[in-house]
Amino acid sequence: MSNHNWTLETQLVHNPFKTDGATGAVSVPIQHASTFHQSSFEEFGAFDYSRSGTPTRTALEETIAALEGGTRGFAFSSGMAAISTAFLLLSQGDHVLVTEDVYGGTFRMVTEVLTRFGIEHTFVDMTDVNEIARNIQPNTKVIYMETPSNPTLGVTDIKEVVKLAKENGCLTYLDNTFMTPALQRPLDLGVDIVLHSATKFLSGHSDVLSGLAAVKDEALGRELYKLQNAFGAVLGVQDCWLVLRGLKTLQVRLEKASQTALRLAEYFQQHPAVIRVYYPGLSDHAGAAIHKSQSSGAGAVLSFELESKEAVKKLVENVSLPVFAVSLGAVESILSYPATMSHAAMPKEEREKRGITDGLLRLSVGVENADDLERDFEQALKEIVPVAAR
Repeated sequence: MSNHNWTLETQLVHNPFKTDGATGAVSVPIQHASTFHQSSFEEFGAFDYSRSGTPTRTALEETIAALEGGTRGFAFSSGMAAISTAFLLLSQGDHVLVTEDVYGGTFRMVTEVLTRFGIEHTFVDMTDVNEIARNIQPNTKVIYMETPSNPTLGVTDIKEVVKLAKENGCLTYLDNTFMTPALQRPLDLGVDIVLHSATKFLSGHSDVLSGLAAVKDEALGRELYKLQNAFGAVLGVQDCWLVLRGLKTLQVRLEKASQTALRLAEYFQQHPAVIRVYYPGLSDHAGAAIHKSQSSGAGAVLSFELESKEAVKKLVENVSLPVFAVSLGAVESILSYPATMSHAAMPKEEREKRGITDGLLRLSVGVENADDLERDFEQALKEIVPVAAR
């Protein structure tokens, strides 16, 4: 491996863990041990207790580190466990700047948990670099990005934020769940910690709950490892194996789903029942140019707004192929209603300020046939009488 500069597409399948050194098995062994015999009284081996590390978890952690271009990776029991553990780098009296249309679980962590420990926060529109600069305080220690954001797909200029952070002695965190390292490489752009809900695209099959993180700086990696070990929200070995298996098809899944997402975004854009569409692959998307400069694709998630909650209900009742569910990033298309699902933790007035209206739907496009998906939405949208026709 070290002699070749393989592309990420090839690395997903061909990496140091593609075969088991002991047996030649073409699959990472699932090592269920909770503790490990130490053959020397004086010197312990690489593994001692499974909260601190296991061979299976190490395989996943080293894989995500390599894919993100980092020096160290971390596997957690959920995306929120990864995010929450990263926030534990903060101390009482610190301040964090957070993108305003952040995932609802992150919003809850920042507003209801960090505040109890005397950690302050400010939500800002991170599509506006000047607003970020204006809100940096002397005690700001972290700038937290999510780009494209969930669910209105706002785009943050990663390089500009990194520059601001370095000038002000802040760390930068970036939730890369929507893009994955296949489409966006935040560590290469100077971000300190990249975070994932690996439940989504990385595992890709709606069958595992997991979170991942990666860092480039080795000293920061040691600090994050201390917290992972102390807090203990680590990923079990069976789930590590499922994520590793899902990663092998990441590129092909994303490419197929992204092509269909663009087609559906264009379809929704011209439909009279749809008020607006959010997708960074559309040329009139506010952040399209910036997104294109820092990512290699627009991804498989889009959001679109209908006139009302009633229109949403009618669509959901009439559409056949997508599952109506929380989550995203799977082989099946998933239709979500942010107001009561991903952003239920956010008060209504906060949601609406961020464009998360009662008419907004988020669609995570799967690997189904694009014609079938379009036909399905076509017949469902026929049930909704557009405003102009009334």
